[in-house]
Amino acid sequence: MAAARGVVMKASASPGLTLRPGILRQRLVPSFGIQEKVFGSATSERSYSMPSLSSVSAKWGDSSSSSYNSGSIFDSSSLSPLSGQARSKRELLIPLPTLVDSKVIFSAAPAFGHNKEGHPECKARVSSIMKALDQAGFADESRAKEFLQLDVKNMATIEEVAAVHNMSYVKGLKQIMEKAKEEKFLVLDSTGPTYATENTYREAMFGAGASLAVLDHVVAASRETSTPPVGFALVRPPGHHAVATRPMGFCVFGNVAVAARHAQRVHGLQRIFIIDFDVHHGNGTNDIFYEDPNVYYLSTHQVGSFPGTGKVDEVGEGKGEGTTLNLPLPGGSGDEAMSAVFDEVIVPAAQRFRPDIILVSAGYDAHYLDELAGLQFTCGTYYRLASQIKQLAGDLCAGRCCFFLEGGYDLKALSNSVVETFRAFAGDKSMTNRLDNPAVLYDEPSILVRQAIDEIRSIHSL
Repeated sequence: MAAARGVVMKASASPGLTLRPGILRQRLVPSFGIQEKVFGSATSERSYSMPSLSSVSAKWGDSSSSSYNSGSIFDSSSLSPLSGQARSKRELLIPLPTLVDSKVIFSAAPAFGHNKEGHPECKARVSSIMKALDQAGFADESRAKEFLQLDVKNMATIEEVAAVHNMSYVKGLKQIMEKAKEEKFLVLDSTGPTYATENTYREAMFGAGASLAVLDHVVAASRETSTPPVGFALVRPPGHHAVATRPMGFCVFGNVAVAARHAQRVHGLQRIFIIDFDVHHGNGTNDIFYEDPNVYYLSTHQVGSFPGTGKVDEVGEGKGEGTTLNLPLPGGSGDEAMSAVFDEVIVPAAQRFRPDIILVSAGYDAHYLDELAGLQFTCGTYYRLASQIKQLAGDLCAGRCCFFLEGGYDLKALSNSVVETFRAFAGDKSMTNRLDNPAVLYDEPSILVRQAIDEIRSIHSL
């Protein structure tokens, strides 16, 4: 993908990061559908049916190429470089004394205007989460000081989003909203498919703005207390598949990537550690920071799943070599696998990188009830991950930690898992004994998981 970005790669490695020699980056052209190895057996293909879509297709890119990183109608030269000049800070929506006493700060951007009924990525996702949080008692007056919801009214600016996406892509999406209004529904991209309505640009910019607001409040609190609240941007459309030049895989703008650059430019937090536990590889985030030594991207995802990227030998290039870690897990991996991955891969990688903040692409589609893939995470898995990541942030970066919603398409599993995430943030007891059904789980492929962990530890000298 380097050639598509017009970047000349160098073979130097980052100081302090030792890699096994001979690592070469290989890419696969993504295809619609999910390829997976189920419990270590023969490869099977699983696809999911989609509603009948409009015949109108507004695709970013050269239609003569099947690769998603092909030439684009948007000029790649307009990608905004990281500037040493700080951007203006946003006004806090919650007073600092109130903020520092809270445990969780979150925003909600349900994107009601960006919706296609019957599509997995629909408006019901965030609404279901909010209803579950309310039912769990987090909106009760007795807990009002612990859980603070931001009343975000401002979208991200074009400049903020163009810090990681081509300016021509951002403006181009805005320009086609009239066409989307006329046609009612546009297919933006064949990998997903990613769609647009007349409100998609506004909703995506609002989601990015709500993400930045959460980060701003977490960082502000961390200046005043050693135990700042954990942030969660409950936003859609999701972002980790969106590449610099175009949308992809249900994703429009890379919310976590936009937040990472914002943390650097506005708050001076130069070393960003991104954990992505979505079941699918976040190829967009991966590629945006592939040459950046100051942003460490670590992804766990199901082997062979969409979009076919995220191989173990994708480790970064040039000055960023060693600050990308991709760990594909075999189908059937679950709580035991992630416990081992956290202890043996995530913790040592983060300790060596010494981040200023931890950002999390929180995808809940690895849950055993989610039909878009074949991992076996439970609500308990997500509770433990949230608790462990919060502790890791406390140990390494003054407690600065923000989660950003990515996938998760079974509404019950998604809602329950996010509720458990909030319980972990607050230090509440897990209620997973009422939510999970161990009887439906298979034995995890422990031998294959061990092989994957050992290989990635060898590659990255962990």
